[in-house]
Amino acid sequence: MTSPSRYHLLLTTGGRPVQHGWWGREVVARDKFRNWVGLYGGAMPGARVTLSDEDSGDVLDAWPDHR
Repeated sequence: MTSPSRYHLLLTTGGRPVQHGWWGREVVARDKFRNWVGLYGGAMPGARVTLSDEDSGDVLDAWPDHR
């Protein structure tokens, strides 16, 4: 059973948290990730959105991608 707060979405700008949320289903969290990138990606200077799996500690996705 997955935790109701397993998938953490975080919006930061200038290294400071602006908004965050937690979801128990990865598919919902990934949908929210895409929505946040669309909403804040071009409108908020320095915006960064990250999706993490709190159970494993892994970052599942990040925008912008800094690879």
